[in-house]
Amino acid sequence: MDTKFIFVTGGVLSSLGKGICAASLGRLLKSRGYSVTIQKFDPYINIDPGTMNPIQHGEVFVTEDGGETDLDLGHYERFIDEELSKYNNFTSGKIYKAVIDNERQGLYLGSTVQVIPHITDQIKASIKKTLEKRKVDIVITEIGGTVGDIESLPFLEAIRQIKKDVGRNNVLYLHVTYVPYLKTTEELKTKPTQHSVKELRSIGIQPDIIICRSEIALDDHLKAKIGLFCDIEKEATINAPDARHIYEVPLMLQKEKLDTIVLEKLGLAQRRSNLSQWKQMVNRIHHLQGKVTIGMVGKYTSLKDAYLSIVEALSHSGYYYKKKVEIIWINSEQLNSKVLNQVDGILVPGGFGLRGIDGKINAITFARENKVPYLGICLGMQCAVTEFARNKLGLSDANSTEFDSGTAHPVIDLMVDQKGLSAKGGTMRLGKYPCRLHPGSLAYQAYGMDLIFERHRHRYELNNQYRDDLAEAGMIISGINPDQDLVEIVELRDHPWFVAVQFHPEFKSRPDRPHPLFRDFIGAALKYAKNK
Repeated sequence: MDTKFIFVTGGVLSSLGKGICAASLGRLLKSRGYSVTIQKFDPYINIDPGTMNPIQHGEVFVTEDGGETDLDLGHYERFIDEELSKYNNFTSGKIYKAVIDNERQGLYLGSTVQVIPHITDQIKASIKKTLEKRKVDIVITEIGGTVGDIESLPFLEAIRQIKKDVGRNNVLYLHVTYVPYLKTTEELKTKPTQHSVKELRSIGIQPDIIICRSEIALDDHLKAKIGLFCDIEKEATINAPDARHIYEVPLMLQKEKLDTIVLEKLGLAQRRSNLSQWKQMVNRIHHLQGKVTIGMVGKYTSLKDAYLSIVEALSHSGYYYKKKVEIIWINSEQLNSKVLNQVDGILVPGGFGLRGIDGKINAITFARENKVPYLGICLGMQCAVTEFARNKLGLSDANSTEFDSGTAHPVIDLMVDQKGLSAKGGTMRLGKYPCRLHPGSLAYQAYGMDLIFERHRHRYELNNQYRDDLAEAGMIISGINPDQDLVEIVELRDHPWFVAVQFHPEFKSRPDRPHPLFRDFIGAALKYAKNK
């Protein structure tokens, strides 16, 4: 069969949940036995989000092949349970750079380079790029931004053209809008949706389906009204009121027959849906009993999306134990040690730069001395090694605020960049790398195997010349990259559960299959809470 293309656009306002809608549709179609991939096109000029401030943009999600991508790809992977690649996320920056590079190489034979056809052709080529890695039945493409934004116009023009390239029967346009509720008059207003669709139609795109986001459900009268004014069937006006939980959205959309309508419009067989495991998981989420409290010690705590995958991975582990995971957000620059007495576990996530290092190290000291379960991720491992060397090896002349200074302090030299230098500027290790686990370690118990593969995004490595000193003082080197002999995981000998890793395990956690390290961390926190 020909590959089908579904394009998801958004209107009225941003942050509607286009990504959740796209991911939910992907889950529904996969449950019908179709192979699916999802990609995101972002209209910003940055090449990728790798250099963007997490407080502005949220976390950077890393793919298996080392792509630094938008956080929506995390939702995609968690919903459809498929590993995506760097070709599932393109930005205006990537598109324009590719076109300019082509022009510099003379590939356009002296033609005047223009938005149409050169930019739009590059966008269309990028939409199909993901099929080079893996042939699938259906490609879902989310267009970032809101219809009417000048930045997204080239993308909208490109997806308009695609229906001619692949055939109208192989393309479906899905528009996500907002239907506001006026409390003073107690009514939902459809006019913003009508204007949004009018804007979309003015550039040549007629939506096939409209998903209406709202605070409360739309009645049949409003759905018929939207269908009439927007020239779609009433049944193709999909109700999507606020859900109690994001993982409930696929079930809500299935109740509205979204997958049935999509398959009908694309001329695909109505295969039987199997969402039994997903329904069991959602039922478990709705019947959590009790809670466990985790202290998240970071410096981007003003925007929770900066640690989105970590939050999700903690929640997934909570579902496993039928417990709610309550996160206490602790700004590492303003650490108050009293708040640490309220938590059942401490997590120090990744990060870059100098701010907040001392607060993270002080939190790790508290976890080590008070036997509080600890999980360190990336910088959380580097700070754990520094704290241990400082307080157990007596290397007290190191100043944590000089992490990137390149000075010769012993603790600074514990973490070296990939050129073997304690200086800023080494190339980051990105994507999937192997790690061999030490038998009997906490990490080995969690994974239940001796060789694992995890995703990385960091610059500094532990200097191997200190491994013996650390081990003698009570730090266990429990995970090693066998190809490069690099330390991946450390633990503490005299601690019930203290694990710190170089990689980012949160990226591989799934709502119905929590990551082993997060699962065992929450298990240890529950045990600690019980014995407090």
